[in-house]
Amino acid sequence: MSSANGLRQVGYFDCPGGGQIVVAGTTAFIGHMRAPAGTSIVDIADPAHPRLVARLEMPPGTHSHKVRVHDGLMLINRERNGADKNAPPENFRGGLGIYDVTRPENPREIARWETDGMGVHRFDFDGRHAYISPTVAGYRGNIVMTLDLADPSRPREVGRWWMPGQWTAGGEEPTWQGTAHRCHHPLRQGDRLYVSYWHGGFVILDISDMAKPRFVSSFDWSPPFACPTHTTLPLPFPLHGRRVMLVADEDVARTAPGPPACLWLVDITDEQHPMPFASFQVDGLDDGTPQPEFTACHQPSEKVTGTEIPAAWFAHGLRLIDIADPRRPREIGHFLPDIPEGSQRVQSNDVTTDDRGLFYLLDRLRGLTILERC
Repeated sequence: MSSANGLRQVGYFDCPGGGQIVVAGTTAFIGHMRAPAGTSIVDIADPAHPRLVARLEMPPGTHSHKVRVHDGLMLINRERNGADKNAPPENFRGGLGIYDVTRPENPREIARWETDGMGVHRFDFDGRHAYISPTVAGYRGNIVMTLDLADPSRPREVGRWWMPGQWTAGGEEPTWQGTAHRCHHPLRQGDRLYVSYWHGGFVILDISDMAKPRFVSSFDWSPPFACPTHTTLPLPFPLHGRRVMLVADEDVARTAPGPPACLWLVDITDEQHPMPFASFQVDGLDDGTPQPEFTACHQPSEKVTGTEIPAAWFAHGLRLIDIADPRRPREIGHFLPDIPEGSQRVQSNDVTTDDRGLFYLLDRLRGLTILERC
């Protein structure tokens, strides 16, 4: 059953389920979960009537569910979709697609950067460098890599980092099972990369020399908490004189029965000793009752404009979290959409905002809801 507090729907765009949405001006870019849908480009000048202007398609077995756009340049990931059993793996080449979208209605491929294995998962992009999470021959699981796109037609690797134990071709032996410790995605702020590392927690890297990323610190709370670390998002401003990072665990792939995933607040004032000091969970979720996967936390908006943080909370829609008092994060609004057609429940996967103050809430199974404060 849908519900709302402090937020109301402005528009809706019916589309295949998505993994990420970004907004540039009055254009939205949606990365979809499953082929053939790849990336949708949507005119949102009139948010009450969003209009599809272009769509890229992917071959079976490939998804491009993540997207970034900067100054008319669009990057999309190409990753093996393990849920698609119909595509022969020998036909797959993962990596990044690089497109000119100065004319959004006519995206033009400039280049394709390729890598081995599963491809690229999530990534960050500042207009010059892409901070990516590729699988690479000789390594177990995704690692951290920086690409230079000064010439977008010739992307060039400038540096890489991996958690000790991942470089199996170099004789390293992991202390974990499978790919439990792998790079989910890096986010850059200044000369630092803040990297989520799945069941390996998170890592802070110094990239003042991009060719030689330097380990600063790490923190891992899995175990005792059972959900993997999805996003490490440093705030672009101090809170009460402290540097704070938001860390979202993802409500999937639990290593053991345990509480649903939540959003953590971590003090990184002393970056060599990061310390979690507060957390947020939707009221009533952590009551000791076992919850299925895809129920709780997934992803805060990576576009931060103040102390009100929108977050996609899977089966609980959009939660608007006030962190002005960082020790006491509190919910000040929410929007739970109607269950999409063909789905059993809401699966809010990503959220972003635009310069008009609108919210864009993307469901991983179907549809984009556009919202405003009320």
